[in-house]
Amino acid sequence: MRLSLAHRRNGGQLRDRLGGRTPPTETAAPERDHVVAASETVTLVLGEDSPLPENSADVEDLVRLLRGHVAQLGARTAPTIPALLCVQQLCSESIPEGYMPSRVYLVRLAEATRELSAYVEHSGLDSITMVGRRRRPRSTVNVLCGTVFTIALLCLVFAASGPRT
Repeated sequence: MRLSLAHRRNGGQLRDRLGGRTPPTETAAPERDHVVAASETVTLVLGEDSPLPENSADVEDLVRLLRGHVAQLGARTAPTIPALLCVQQLCSESIPEGYMPSRVYLVRLAEATRELSAYVEHSGLDSITMVGRRRRPRSTVNVLCGTVFTIALLCLVFAASGPRT
């Protein structure tokens, strides 16, 4: 089976392969989780049923996707993580010429991306902001709304408890 990674507006083999979901080459919603998107692309490369890309354009498309996922996941980790350093070194290399070397490079990049996404998923650093050297959890919208409501209620109680003139 030939897996074409050409951009298709009406779906195609890549959309069918993902079970009708939007393939990673098409524009996705901004709320989409980067770990899930990276896992789908890694599955395209390393899945048991996934064939090797037939031409160099398919390899270049998959490498471009994986490098994009690495950039997104790298922004969510500390810059000194060994998994990030390893995958960034692979991303900085050019795609080797030839059938087998380019496919081996693609598989190595997919495996390194899988390790990085597993680290990001299990470390939970995406919900923490770095402030100096301390980690502070991000305030959610609900916490902020609750705080504003509490302050407004306290102001109302304070104003109502004063003497009337």
